[in-house]
Amino acid sequence: MSQIDDLPPLRDVVRRHGLMAKKSLGQNFLFDLNLTSRIARSAGPLEEATVIEVGPGPGGLTRAILAAGAKKVIAIERDTRCLPALAEIAERYSGRLEVVEADALEFDPRPLVGDSLVRIIANLPYNVGTALLTGWLTGAPWPPWWASLTLMFQREVAERIVADENDPKNYGRLGVLCGWRAESRILFDVPPSAFVPLPKITSSVVHLTPRANPLPCRLEALEAVTRAAFGQRRKMLRQSLKSIAPGPAEIIQAAGLEETARAENIPVAGYVALANALDATRGFRA
Repeated sequence: MSQIDDLPPLRDVVRRHGLMAKKSLGQNFLFDLNLTSRIARSAGPLEEATVIEVGPGPGGLTRAILAAGAKKVIAIERDTRCLPALAEIAERYSGRLEVVEADALEFDPRPLVGDSLVRIIANLPYNVGTALLTGWLTGAPWPPWWASLTLMFQREVAERIVADENDPKNYGRLGVLCGWRAESRILFDVPPSAFVPLPKITSSVVHLTPRANPLPCRLEALEAVTRAAFGQRRKMLRQSLKSIAPGPAEIIQAAGLEETARAENIPVAGYVALANALDATRGFRA
């Protein structure tokens, strides 16, 4: 493993500060600085960017982001045990790292970034990754305050993020949301051997960029139709949509879809059309 800066090897930092990963926090530390550097580089140019990092832990990815030239990094960490290790990185990269002790699910970093170009880069804790992604994708107004997301997930979650109707096995509500508001792709996989402790699954790095002009519809209506359709994904739309439209034929026909279609066969545009048709029957506008 090559060194990316003159700070001690990450294993030494973890040992010195007694930072054993906590399962309750969904922690799995990346020690390979070559790998963390690859993640940082895959996010795009960082020289003019303010980077938000969630769950930096002992700071392996944090160091890679700073070494890659990020203008500023705001690291959000709820585990107080990691703060001394992160303070050492902040001292090394004077003025470029701000550590915030907070729960990322409850903390809003927008007041700290102003009108900066913002990239979010994170090895997300497994237990909150999907919730954080959903929050970033459902924020208002749109386009969002961030320019890109470069995030690590379990491989099965990554596959659901990028899935569409051509991948019915993995396509679901998350795929519709991501496909509606962003362009997403899996960049590369990360084997279990890269982590401490060793997880039982492969991870994947996913890159998302926001669509400037997603198809217009009301978010709440889109969530309603996808929840109903995928909640009974093996049933035809004429049956699965009864929970939100007692006579669903009207909105299905208005959306230009077949009543016999099933959830996993409908593209994002079809769900947007369903959401707008549902709103039309209720007097809402996107």
